[in-house]
Amino acid sequence: MAKIDLTEISSLIKETIKNYQAELKKDVVGKVLVVGDLVCLVSGLDDVMLNELVKFNDDLYGIAQSLESDHVGVILLGDPSAVKEGDLVYTTGRILEIPVGPNFLGRVINPLGVPQDGLGPIEAHETRPIESKAYGVVDRMPVNEPLQTGILVIDALIPIGKGQRELIIGDRQTGKTSIAVDTIISQKNTGVICIYVAIGQKESTVKNVYETLKAHEALEYSIIVDASASYPSSLLYIAPYAGVTLAEYFMLKGRDVLIIYDDLSKHAIAYREISLLLHRPPGREAYPGDVFYLHSRLLERSAKLNERLGGGSITALPIIETQDGDISAYIPTNVISITDGQIFLQTDYFYKGIRPAVNAGLSVSRVGGAAQTRAIKRVSGTLRLDLASYRELESFSQFGQDLDEQTKKRLARGMLTVEVLKQDIHKIYAFYEESVILYALTKGLLDDVPLAKIPDLLANFCSNLKYSEKGKQLKDVIYNTKDLPDLGLLEAFITEQKKKLL
Repeated sequence: MAKIDLTEISSLIKETIKNYQAELKKDVVGKVLVVGDLVCLVSGLDDVMLNELVKFNDDLYGIAQSLESDHVGVILLGDPSAVKEGDLVYTTGRILEIPVGPNFLGRVINPLGVPQDGLGPIEAHETRPIESKAYGVVDRMPVNEPLQTGILVIDALIPIGKGQRELIIGDRQTGKTSIAVDTIISQKNTGVICIYVAIGQKESTVKNVYETLKAHEALEYSIIVDASASYPSSLLYIAPYAGVTLAEYFMLKGRDVLIIYDDLSKHAIAYREISLLLHRPPGREAYPGDVFYLHSRLLERSAKLNERLGGGSITALPIIETQDGDISAYIPTNVISITDGQIFLQTDYFYKGIRPAVNAGLSVSRVGGAAQTRAIKRVSGTLRLDLASYRELESFSQFGQDLDEQTKKRLARGMLTVEVLKQDIHKIYAFYEESVILYALTKGLLDDVPLAKIPDLLANFCSNLKYSEKGKQLKDVIYNTKDLPDLGLLEAFITEQKKKLL
């Protein structure tokens, strides 16, 4: 039997005692004072952080939103009936997190990351806090890479670049969601990941978006975050932050991401409801004083990162609904001041059959030609001027005066431009098709084509660029060089298509 060395054991015990440090675990526990619809007031949470996740009984959670001297206002992330006065509330020491990962592609989730499509659980090995600081100037790259929408009037006049924030604004039922969905469909085979965040939308609208993306094989690279009108305001409030958190996961992997917020006016209304229930002082239109920060901290997370951080990007297309075309209202002006331009949809145009109903005069992209391919930049220079001149002459000509020949030509060119820029819903143009169409328009090669024949001629352009021998050659040159091909060959192709039709 081995002899036990008591001296060695004694020295080990002394060393253990010497190095021992008692760890005290401090639990911060509060008590519910008042429970209301969506919110409750809690006392005793002296060390709680703003936006910290707090836990109630039965796995119900809330977010600490209003830190007062004698109580904390908490918005509930579940059924308020599960909370009663006197219940204990525990701090967690962490901000609300959601699971992230590649397995979310093709799925419909709620703002907490829980699947809503009946396809089973989503396996995720990582979580990210929904609130994070936007990247600074040093971490960003200039926005100079185009993100094609497939919509001719937007790609020509209001170009969008990867990393940009471009607002889509207009009255109800003017095609805002359609533009966003068509932009998602246009990203097929480009490697861009798309996230559609539905905030306060009807369930039928979200279902239609889901079915449209599925029908166009766009669902496989898309995620739908569903916070529809049936959800409580607390989930509507966190929905866009959950969406951009998923986007940041992919951006930091070096991927390009497109995120749609549909729409931020309903998001602001949900936040106003929460703030009024928390007895925050109301300001203009009863919105709280920090409503600007509500959207600025969200939209500033869109960026084009530098190569050191992987070179990924988040492009944001927030949507705002106006009342009677009033873009000077509180929330529209706030978001316009944050974004890099806006696409304004005019109700009058929509009901005249000019769709997409983009008002080129009120729409702008602050990135401009930097986010266009050279081919489209070369052929879209005079379009805005032609449209502006036409709008002015159109209102003047309604008075019935005799018009000189020059004015008649400008009116005819304007009508032709409007006709060419019309585009059916879910009819997506590739950028090489846009280049050929815009060249034919701006160089006057379509001036002798009757307006009724324009849709058929544009369809012929697109078809022959894909299937005819000459068309394929032109397509390959434009696609590979991002520039126009030999102009003689291009004009010969356009003339040939016109002869076949006329």
